[in-house]
Amino acid sequence: MWLATVVSNIGTWMNDVGAGWLMTSLASSPAVVALVAAATTLPVMLLALPAGAIADIFDRRRLLVGVQVYFTFVIGALAVLTFFDLVTPWLLLAFSFAVGAGTALALPAFSAIVPQLVSPAELPAAVALNSIGINISRAIGPALGGLLVAAAGPWLVFALDAISSIGVLVVILRWRSPPRQSTLPAERFFSAIRIGLRFIAHTQPLQAVLIRGAGFFIFASATWALFPLVVRQELQRGPEVYGLLLTCIGVGAVAGAILLPRVRDKTSRSALVSGASVLYALAALMLAHVHNLALLIAAMLATGVAWITILASLQVSAQLALPDWVRARGLAAFAMVLTGGMALGAIGWGQVAARVGIPAALTAAAIGMLAAIALTWRFHLREGKAPDFTPSADWAAPVLAEEPGPDSGPVLVTIEYRVDAAQRTEFIAAMRDVREMRRRNGAFAWYLFHDSAEPTRFLESFLDESWTEHLRQHERVSIADREIQRRANQYLVKGESTRSTHWLADR
Repeated sequence: MWLATVVSNIGTWMNDVGAGWLMTSLASSPAVVALVAAATTLPVMLLALPAGAIADIFDRRRLLVGVQVYFTFVIGALAVLTFFDLVTPWLLLAFSFAVGAGTALALPAFSAIVPQLVSPAELPAAVALNSIGINISRAIGPALGGLLVAAAGPWLVFALDAISSIGVLVVILRWRSPPRQSTLPAERFFSAIRIGLRFIAHTQPLQAVLIRGAGFFIFASATWALFPLVVRQELQRGPEVYGLLLTCIGVGAVAGAILLPRVRDKTSRSALVSGASVLYALAALMLAHVHNLALLIAAMLATGVAWITILASLQVSAQLALPDWVRARGLAAFAMVLTGGMALGAIGWGQVAARVGIPAALTAAAIGMLAAIALTWRFHLREGKAPDFTPSADWAAPVLAEEPGPDSGPVLVTIEYRVDAAQRTEFIAAMRDVREMRRRNGAFAWYLFHDSAEPTRFLESFLDESWTEHLRQHERVSIADREIQRRANQYLVKGESTRSTHWLADR
């Protein structure tokens, strides 16, 4: 899978070089050229969460097979049209958007299958290996793409990219994904999106990843969006230099991925992201104001080191915050922030460059990146091992006098606690974590009440959308969740236990 993906990513980077260079020959406006990057990444921002829901609901293997077939035909059609000189600026943007839509469908599923291919202990190394693979392809693809564009034109790199998708298709067809563990029917599409958003809203470690990522990507996008114009207009160089400098980013990223474990042992992920952001900003300033090719090569190597450090740190932190049942949706949210920041940033920085010039736009982006470090500093990334998301099977089956229909609901669950009077404040504080646990596992409302006549008697209540969704909570409660519940239950009166009741809505 890794080897096939590396080959396919080489094709993707060749495609990016071809599309970026083709657009510079079709339109000279910085705003229009920057739209190529936006058209590729904007669909991921728009479709990431629906794609993540699809990847969590349906068989991820079949989904990836369909997307690879789609890539082969769409990119192949672009190659044919380019060969016959039939491509216009807007047609190129339409094809770039279509490729981005396929990427949006594939990205959450590809990210979510990584824990199915390696053990939990190997997950950080696997994420780093994936990052190395991406950047090996980034080191090879742009250089090769620049040479092929200079020699034969963009059509050839489009054709080779279409062919590279076939290799991934063959490997996926040979792989057998593990069967679903749930005995319940698959989640419904819109419900899955709502519950995915609910999980994100009540999972602070994942929120920290998204906030830190947004603070970086929206400013980092200026480098990628304006890079072709820097080479063509500021440096007055051709596609081979463009490919060379992109290759330097890839080489720097590979070197950074190899060095990252050693640096990671000495500092936190939050500090790594901040330090790498400073390095990236300095490289952007050099790209804006330095025309010496040797110095620009050094700046692009630094860009690669910074990029891989930030991307790998954020991705590992996101993976550590996600149980498998919602993994694709959580990673889709990260992809949405990444590509949304890159797409919206590309559009914005293209407009800025059109008005004040390319060097001034890159300078403003570098300053914004440094300011974002200070603004997002308090959002700390998760360290150490992931919580134990193994299902604990702690919840007893509900007592039923009649079998509810799957769509019966909403379902109200009440749990009664009798708390030690001396530890009432501590219990209320511990129940805040219980609230977050219930909400991220699917509850759409949660309350904690106390008896006005007996203040140490508490009633927890939460609502699930339907009976089936409540049964999913039984499946989702994990060993880590059990520990959260234990911390709250330790404040009960000695000898007391909780009592739960399930209430079905009558319509």
